[in-house]
Amino acid sequence: MSTKTNLKALTPQQMAAFVHDAGLPLFRTRQLLHWIYEKYTRSIDDITEFSQALRKRLSEQSYISNLILLKRQASGDETEKFLFTLEDGESIESVLIPDKDRLTLCISSQVGCGMGCLFCLTGNMGFKRNLKTYEIVDQSIAVSRIIAPKKITNIVFMGMGEPLSNFDEVVDSLWRMTDLMKISKRRITLSTAGIVPKILELGGAGGSVGRTRLTPRARAPRVNLAISLNATTDKVRDMLMPVNNTYPLKSLIDACRRFPLEPRRRITFEYVMLNGINDSTADAKRLITLLKGIPSKVNLIPFNPYRECGFRRPSDERVHTFQKILLDAHITALIRKSKGQDILAACGQLKAGYS
Repeated sequence: MSTKTNLKALTPQQMAAFVHDAGLPLFRTRQLLHWIYEKYTRSIDDITEFSQALRKRLSEQSYISNLILLKRQASGDETEKFLFTLEDGESIESVLIPDKDRLTLCISSQVGCGMGCLFCLTGNMGFKRNLKTYEIVDQSIAVSRIIAPKKITNIVFMGMGEPLSNFDEVVDSLWRMTDLMKISKRRITLSTAGIVPKILELGGAGGSVGRTRLTPRARAPRVNLAISLNATTDKVRDMLMPVNNTYPLKSLIDACRRFPLEPRRRITFEYVMLNGINDSTADAKRLITLLKGIPSKVNLIPFNPYRECGFRRPSDERVHTFQKILLDAHITALIRKSKGQDILAACGQLKAGYS
């Protein structure tokens, strides 16, 4: 195992300490961060801003890690799925979703997932481990390299894993994306199954960002929040999502009401529609009551079937009837067209090649 320092694993503060300990001037910190997070350099040897002697010196004691692309799949609808291997041999998937003028990257926060949601193929893998900050961020860096000159416009934490179960690493990755990669916080969405204490913690005051971008931050930047809701009663949600046994609907909705929102921002509620389970008129009416007073929009997601799953997709008529009930109550409700189903890249279908 390498004893060299992985520069991508360092926080900005640790990078500054590394530069100082190497006897280099502080401005080298900014240069390293710029080359890693904005120029997506693969290697210290590629930093042409440094002299050959300096590159050799730094390479003797450090390196820049990179995800290894194992497989790239393209769907008939132009969605792409990327299978990456990590330094320990584990693997994760990221999905690139084109939509008009947007190019959204769906990234993973864990290897596997421990939430056990019945409708999600990823949950069948079980939990393997949390991703490190640099492994989360590196998905965006790696895909950006692959698709250049095209650019990712949006990031969603909706891939493998529950982001709030890996809270510290995910928050650190959010800061690196907003501060170092210069991605607008309005273009980043974090989705959670509903870990109430962490939702409240995520909503805490964000730390101030100094001009040096090297000072510590408190908590998280104000990115968009999405809640994977999927039911309007505790009985159904308990069955679909084990997390509801710990954090039932009342506590989840109360946390959403307390979550601070900037002007013109809303919480997105994701609602996977399962035939005969949660798609009734009564469910639609209960959903209206649950969301009353919360600035929100609802993404209706007709279930993406996969082999050996007992759930079925509702009819288009049923989905549109459900949507109309919400719209008539002045709730923004969109039917999300699932992309990448033919390559198992749609919502709830990621499994990173595990059997």
